Amino acid sequence: MGKIWTGLALSLTALAPAVGTPNDAPAPRTLPVIPAVREFRQAGDGVFHLGPGSRVRAARGSAVEDEARLLAGQLQVPFGFDDTKDDGDGPAGAGDITLRLDGSAAEAAQGTAKNAGTVNESYVLTAHDGQVSIDARTDAGAFYGTRTLLQALRAEGGLPEGVARDTPDRPQRGLSLDTARKHFTRPWIEDRIREMGDLKLNQLHLHFSDDQGFRIESSVHPEIVSRQHLSKADVTAIITLAAQRHITVIPEIDSPGHLGAVIEAHPDLQLRNASGRALTGAVDISKPAAARMVDDLTREYAALFPGPYWHLGGDEYQALVVDDPEASYPQLVRSGGTVEDAATRWLNDRAALVRKLGKTSKAWNDGFLTTPRVAPDADREVEYWTGKELGARDPREYLDEGRKVVNLNDEYLYYVLGEPNDFTYPTGERIYREWTPAVLRGTRPVGGASGPDRVLGGRFAVWCDLAGAQSQDEVARGIRLPLNALSQKLWNPGTPDRSWQDFTALARRVG
Repeated sequence: MGKIWTGLALSLTALAPAVGTPNDAPAPRTLPVIPAVREFRQAGDGVFHLGPGSRVRAARGSAVEDEARLLAGQLQVPFGFDDTKDDGDGPAGAGDITLRLDGSAAEAAQGTAKNAGTVNESYVLTAHDGQVSIDARTDAGAFYGTRTLLQALRAEGGLPEGVARDTPDRPQRGLSLDTARKHFTRPWIEDRIREMGDLKLNQLHLHFSDDQGFRIESSVHPEIVSRQHLSKADVTAIITLAAQRHITVIPEIDSPGHLGAVIEAHPDLQLRNASGRALTGAVDISKPAAARMVDDLTREYAALFPGPYWHLGGDEYQALVVDDPEASYPQLVRSGGTVEDAATRWLNDRAALVRKLGKTSKAWNDGFLTTPRVAPDADREVEYWTGKELGARDPREYLDEGRKVVNLNDEYLYYVLGEPNDFTYPTGERIYREWTPAVLRGTRPVGGASGPDRVLGGRFAVWCDLAGAQSQDEVARGIRLPLNALSQKLWNPGTPDRSWQDFTALARRVG
């Protein structure tokens, strides 16, 4: 206790002198947290410690009361009401931690990233005179401030007096989980949510429908649901915990390919070529019943998932990869045009329903087809995962079109169970040393506009192609350091101050 850690100096640009700093104050130092704070200015030699009288405080009924209560429980200290009303618990004292909503403080922190899209996630953490205050515009920012404090106390037992101003570089930061090919239990998913929250990740994408399984209870089409699945009560509990950690859960029903579990119960929907050969997982998009099936499920699950996003899928529709799609699948082009036109209309129609349901749609990059007759909706976000697929477009094309892109580069961010098709398990070290949000394809940054307003962020993806290759526990261990590294590079994509060895040692201390 009382140890002041060493670290590399950080820039002090735009920092206001919130606490008095003597002329002989120590040099600014990093805090032992993941992701690293954007700016920290140490003030003097003092160190904040929890004591027998410590409390975590917030105004009664305020938006940050839940964050304060969560932190109090994790630190095993009492919660108290801030003395801003007559029924408060008295003024702050030594060892106390106070959470407050303060828009001006959050905007000051926002200057560290110069990204207006993340202002609501900014916070200022101040340690002074034996107390800590966390000021933020929203409860999300306050929550991230509590994660910084919690990690610092875990790592060193104390927090040096000074001011941290912090904000993420990218607004979308998360994990994609293939629950369709491999059933992951509710407790396992909840553990990942807690882990993600501590790393300031804010999205969990669930790919719960594919050829191998359909993994969420359905009251509209119960016949398609796999034996091992999450109940709607399970999903509601997962969403509730995620909301407490400021994580949005994004559902995906992939179409028009990857619908094998639906086709197993409804074989009449399967796509067949002119010779009668069936295509695994692909529905016949010329059949109105196929559209009704997907739309019925979309309506059902849109009510279950309250978040602002819906993932349409759109990848790997096998009718598009044969030598002559129009001759092979004439039923898809009876109204003229090409199979690409038909597939684009299919996703546009699904997106139109999603829009009516109040959500923004996402789709995999190979679902954005180049056709002069029909264009993918302009407001759909591109989830760029590969440049290896037949006909895959360069990510620069999407940016030049003015589209918003999310980075799921399969070179760095795809954890594919069993390592089929030349995949290898990605390492946190490669992400930490080489990857940035601008590295959308392969190993080189994309040219042109790739800032936070265009490349919105990224997610690490677990795909379960060979589901039995790893257990749930093995997956959790395998993705731990990659998630830590991803968190760091999405919060601040610059070259990290810590060596990889120091970073991994820190991950053990704060995790």
